[in-house]
Amino acid sequence: MSKIYVFSGLGVDRRVFNNIDFGDLDITHVEWIKPQPNEPLVHYARRIAVNKIAPASTLIGLSFGGMLSVEIAKLIPVEKIVLIASAKTKNELPRGFLMKCLLRLRKFIPERKLTRPNAIADWFFGAKTVEEKRLLRYILKDTDPDFFKWAINEIIHWENEMIPVNSIHIHGNKDRIIPVKNVKADYVIEGGGHFMTVNKADKIGHIIRSVLEKST
Repeated sequence: MSKIYVFSGLGVDRRVFNNIDFGDLDITHVEWIKPQPNEPLVHYARRIAVNKIAPASTLIGLSFGGMLSVEIAKLIPVEKIVLIASAKTKNELPRGFLMKCLLRLRKFIPERKLTRPNAIADWFFGAKTVEEKRLLRYILKDTDPDFFKWAINEIIHWENEMIPVNSIHIHGNKDRIIPVKNVKADYVIEGGGHFMTVNKADKIGHIIRSVLEKST
């Protein structure tokens, strides 16, 4: 069984995977490292790949973590990539809409407004229940504002056009940050939004196990 590395998304951390049953898969959650000043995502990916990722492994990336996974796969050989609520290339990002969403979210982070009930963040991410909204606020409260601003800039200026080999794309049909119409998904989660690893965890976990256990 190959090693599996899991990357969380922009503004969230490994807690968004707490509800997913990975079964017997050998997973490691990769923690974000501090970006260098004005560091391009391709350079950041190289530092992650060299220091944290074993060759011929599998990468699972949520949102921005999926974009990072794509960049890592361009640097070292990987067995498979599973993208969740993410994009394979710049062409799958809704540039105008996404930029407005990210810029609007960014202004709240330094002021810590997202630690309080906030309908905008809840709507963007698709957090619906009291528990989901509370989890989202706790996660965003712990987000480094400098990292958040850096990541937004890298998303907006992402130029990748190469679709990774052996990629599996899981997307929700209610994703408001990266609408499903923009991507070519292998699996579409009914009612899934950008927070679907939390509220659609059973379906996503089943897909991940069935896909990756076949390759072991």
